[in-house]
Amino acid sequence: MRTWLVNGKVFTAVSPEALEVDILIENGKIAALGKCDNNGEIIDVKGKYVYPGLVEAHCHLGLEGFGFRYDEQDYNEYTECVTPELNCIDAYNPMCETITNARKGGVTCVATGPGSSNVLGGNFIAVKTYGKCVDDALVKNKVAMKCAFGENPKGVYGQSGNKAPVTRMATAAMLRELLFKSRNYLAAKEAGKEPTFDMKLEAMIPVMKKEIPLKAHAHRADDILTSIRIAKEFDVLLTLDHCTDGELIADELAEDG
Repeated sequence: MRTWLVNGKVFTAVSPEALEVDILIENGKIAALGKCDNNGEIIDVKGKYVYPGLVEAHCHLGLEGFGFRYDEQDYNEYTECVTPELNCIDAYNPMCETITNARKGGVTCVATGPGSSNVLGGNFIAVKTYGKCVDDALVKNKVAMKCAFGENPKGVYGQSGNKAPVTRMATAAMLRELLFKSRNYLAAKEAGKEPTFDMKLEAMIPVMKKEIPLKAHAHRADDILTSIRIAKEFDVLLTLDHCTDGELIADELAEDG
């Protein structure tokens, strides 16, 4: 099916100025920008501004519910601090009102996943903000592995004083331990030696093979640098979120690339 949107002021996210072009939509996707050929349905948007959909690179949409009822809070697994085997596809609720609100606000695609309570929280997914089934909305499963530094794991587990991580040292050590084990586990599999199945280590294989990055929650400058240090030690990809102290080490970050 062909549909033309005509007479709009089109912003492409590339050109700083609005373009006076028509938009061809085929099978639900933008196919071209140009002059309407009158072949297909024509919708006159009457001079309105037309923008591309917004993409949210980091959120917990579909995992936290509307109104924060306990039974809808599925973004943090508090029973264990190292849970890379979790995948938010199994908790994402595409019919949550928060997703509808995001779509009405122009957000058409999101990377969503576990929160930052755990040293390793599980897998993020990329989804469109429409549909009643996550499998239909899915853009890509397992786009990143969530990890967290600093105050969040400490605050969730360390407050009692007897459950790790109480300190930032413990957070880094717990992440390193899993990366060590994951590297050895993958090496054994690639050498043809089938190690005893371990769901946590299986989940880390895409990280170790650089197919997906560690997605690090790190506010404080030293936490940011710790995450970079560990990523270099194990030769894995890294993305950073919530880097509120990043400007304090801008020069150092530039040197790290």
